[in-house]
Amino acid sequence: MPKLNISNSIRRLRFEHGEMTQAALAESVGVTRQTILALEANRYSPSLELAFRIARVFDKPLEEVFYYEGEPDN
Repeated sequence: MPKLNISNSIRRLRFEHGEMTQAALAESVGVTRQTILALEANRYSPSLELAFRIARVFDKPLEEVFYYEGEPDN
């Protein structure tokens, strides 16, 4: 499976936000802990709505949480 082009800073932001657990973040945005795990591992790209909900939890602009890395690996 090719690597996704969207990366994120969720793991770092969780720790900067009082060492928030994946489960706590998941609960606050309405997804499972496994979804947060997949996001952090760059195995899943969130919906636009979920991306905004996560950014709002950290009180950050969307582009400080998610960023595009360019062309896909082939």
